[in-house]
Amino acid sequence: MWRRIDHQPKIKAGNGPQASQLKALGSARELAMPNPLELSAFQSFPVFEDISHHIKEVGGQLVKKVNAIFQLDITKDGKIILQWTIDLKSGSGDMYPGSSRLPADTVFTIPENVFMELVLGKMNPQKAFLAGKFKVSGKVLLGQKLERVFKDWAKI
Repeated sequence: MWRRIDHQPKIKAGNGPQASQLKALGSARELAMPNPLELSAFQSFPVFEDISHHIKEVGGQLVKKVNAIFQLDITKDGKIILQWTIDLKSGSGDMYPGSSRLPADTVFTIPENVFMELVLGKMNPQKAFLAGKFKVSGKVLLGQKLERVFKDWAKI
C-alpha cells in the first residue's frame, strides 16, 4: 500500500544520535504561531476570535450538522502567518489557533486579504475558489458546510 518515493537510504537502528545527545524541543504548534501580542496585529485575528466564541455557544448543534474538522492556513506573501482549526466533529465543537490535533478533513490555504473579503461577504467562496484565489485540499465539498457556519456567525 505505501511505498517510498524518495531515494534516501532507510535509517537503521543505532545509526541516529543517542538519547543523551538530544535536546528537548517545544511543540511544533508553538513554533508555528506568533506570540499572543503579535496575533492581534493580524486583521483576521479578531474575526477568528469572534467565530470561536460563536462556536463555543452553538458548537453542539454545529457538530451534528457539519461533522468535520477544518484547518485554515492564512497566508501573506505566500507564507503561512496564522493557522486555525475548527473542530466540528467531536464533543461540543472547538476552535483553536494552530494546526489540527487530529487529521483535518479539509485544509484551506487562503491569503489574509481574501479571507477577510470572504467572511465580510464581499466575495463569493465558490467563485473565489474557481478563480484560484485560495487552495483547498482534502474533502472539497465540506467547504460548503463551513460556508454555512460562517454565514450563521455573520447573522449575529
